[in-house]
Amino acid sequence: MRASVIVPAHNAVSTLGRTLEALAAQDLDEPFEVIVVDDGSHDATAALAEDAGVRVVRHAESLGPGPARNSGAEVAKGEALAFTDADCYPTPSWLREALAALEHADLVQGAVRPDPEVAPMPFDRTVWVVAEVGLYETANLIVRRDWFERLGGFEDWLGARIGKPLAEDVWLGWRLRRAGARSAFSAEALVHHEVFPRGPGAYLAERTRVTYFPDIVEKVPELRAEFLFARTFLTRRSAAFDFAVAGLLAAPLLRSRLPLLLAAPYARILVRGALPWGRRAPRVALAEAAADAIGLGALALGTARRRSPVL
Repeated sequence: MRASVIVPAHNAVSTLGRTLEALAAQDLDEPFEVIVVDDGSHDATAALAEDAGVRVVRHAESLGPGPARNSGAEVAKGEALAFTDADCYPTPSWLREALAALEHADLVQGAVRPDPEVAPMPFDRTVWVVAEVGLYETANLIVRRDWFERLGGFEDWLGARIGKPLAEDVWLGWRLRRAGARSAFSAEALVHHEVFPRGPGAYLAERTRVTYFPDIVEKVPELRAEFLFARTFLTRRSAAFDFAVAGLLAAPLLRSRLPLLLAAPYARILVRGALPWGRRAPRVALAEAAADAIGLGALALGTARRRSPVL
C-alpha cells in the first residue's frame, strides 16, 4: 500500500463526517487507508469514524495532536504518511497530487485554503497555506514513512501554556530537512479548512500565542531566513506596526512631527484591510490595531524570556 491518511480528532463530531466524506471521494486509482485517532474525545467522534468504516485508534485521554499522529503512524501500512486534520476537507485530487509530488521529495507541504462554501468574516478562524515557508502545517503534510520513523515522528517540545500544543510540526519538518530530506510544495494537493465563526474577543485572545515564536525561532534559527521578515520581525505587518509605535513615541520626545512619518506604512495597511468591510471598517480597524498591540507585547515577552529577538 502506497499511502496511509492519518487524521487526529478530538471532540470533532461536527466536522469529521465531512472530512471522511472528502477522503472517500479521492480519485486515487489504488487502495489507501484512512486512520482516525480519537484523542480522548468526550463526544461521538470515535463512533462516527467507525460507522464510516475507517480504522480507529483510541486514546483514553487527550495526549495532543502530535502523539495522536504518532499513534496513527504506528499502525499505518502505507509507504507514505499523509496528515490532515478533522476540520479539513481534502479536494478529490489531493492524495493523488500529494503522492505525485512525493515522487521527487521526502516531505511535501500541500496548499490549504478556507472552505470555499463559506465567506470568512474578519475575525473568523481558518487556515491559509500558499507556499512552503518552513512551518510545515499538518493540515496538509505528506512524508515518506521511512524518514518519519528514522526521525521518531512528532515531538512535543514547547510546553505551551496558552491554548493547544504547537510547533511539533515545525520541528518535525526541520529535523527532516537537517537530516537531508528533500522538501517540496504542491499547490495542486489542496485541502480546504473549516471556517469557525469568532468574535473580536477570541481573535484578540489568540494573538497572545505569538509569544512562543521566539522559542520556535531559537529552536529553528533557519526560520529567520525562510519565514521572518528581515530576519527579525514576525511579519511585514508587525514590522510596520513596530515602526509606527516607535514614531509615535519619538515625536513628543524629539518635539518634532517628523517621526510620525514612520506610522504611514502601518496606517496604509490598516486602512486597506478595513475598507472592504464597509460599515464594519472602524470596528475592524480598531480590533486589528489592538491585535497588533497585543502581538507586540506577546513577542516582547517571548523575546525577553528566550533572548531570541522576534518582534
